[in-house]
Amino acid sequence: MTEPTLRCAECTISLCADMTTLTCLDCESPLEVDYPGHDYVSGRPPMPVPSQYLESATLGEGNTPIVDLPAFASRLGIRSLNAKLEYINPTGSFKDRGTAVVIAAAKQHGVSEVVEDSSGNAGASVSAYAARAGMKAHIFAPSSAPQGKLRQIVAYGAQVHSIPGPREATTAAAVEYATEHSLVYASHVLSPYFVEGTKLFAYEIFHQSGETMPKHIVMPVGNGSLLLGALKGFAELKRGGHIADIPRLHAVQAKSVMPIVAAFLGLDDEPPVETTVAGGIAVGTPARLEEIVTAIKTTDGTATAVEENDILSWRDTLAHTEGIYGEPTSAAAFAGLAQLVQQGIIQPNERVLVPITGFGLKDAG
Repeated sequence: MTEPTLRCAECTISLCADMTTLTCLDCESPLEVDYPGHDYVSGRPPMPVPSQYLESATLGEGNTPIVDLPAFASRLGIRSLNAKLEYINPTGSFKDRGTAVVIAAAKQHGVSEVVEDSSGNAGASVSAYAARAGMKAHIFAPSSAPQGKLRQIVAYGAQVHSIPGPREATTAAAVEYATEHSLVYASHVLSPYFVEGTKLFAYEIFHQSGETMPKHIVMPVGNGSLLLGALKGFAELKRGGHIADIPRLHAVQAKSVMPIVAAFLGLDDEPPVETTVAGGIAVGTPARLEEIVTAIKTTDGTATAVEENDILSWRDTLAHTEGIYGEPTSAAAFAGLAQLVQQGIIQPNERVLVPITGFGLKDAG
């Protein structure tokens, strides 16, 4: 296999892999890692960073368990419902999967200082992995971010920049700071390396499920890094002949912040962006909106929006019934799942998997 390259999915331009180029130089579309000549038949996931850098950056992320939720399955009237406990990752969320690869790539390229913007989980993740790699981290966070998440970021030694206003203002401030100080913007949203980490979510589901692969995966979606990674991982497995079909990927958002649902449904008048208890998906203008919608449609999935009280109700029920304490963002997926079952999109005899993307202690809602 030749060296990995960065490729624009829109205009197919290829670039040498580096840390500074996040979008296509011609059309400004997000880039993805391409592996010319890779043998997908082997079933081994190709990675963009040599193993020695991955090994030096890892905190033991991944290999999260899949557990059966019999009480929830019975409550919803479906045959099989499993949860993949992503909150068992080192900093308490799935973001560690992507961050490990981003920081490993940064280390490979000699980076010593990174900038990231986050509502909490990605910031904590980048802070931890940067500390592990001996890098300085600047985390730009909304002033409204949960205090528990901010304390976690500070605990890892990162410098927190609190930004008032909407989530988009935080991103703008981070980009401006990185540009002014000639630092690497280690964006979990735009970095092509991040998706290379989250695609392992799909590989694990394949290896853990065997012949009981889920027909549906229902997940909360804000910037889409887990959904896009899942699609890439399953697509690689299909390309290698390991699976016949990619699971249907369904995106769940809060009704108060639902740009992906609006775009998926083709709504002419998108509802005004408000606030939501599900802070991890409170993204009014996702940078990869078109890519997310295309990914959902490619898998014959759908996008649905849920009420605030349903999010909190399902969070509490999940803890009381199954002993799993997820943050409100994670619980939104179960509220969406209930809708999809009620609408007949998910049939009673089909297998369903839901990732618990973040731990409940990180955000009480």
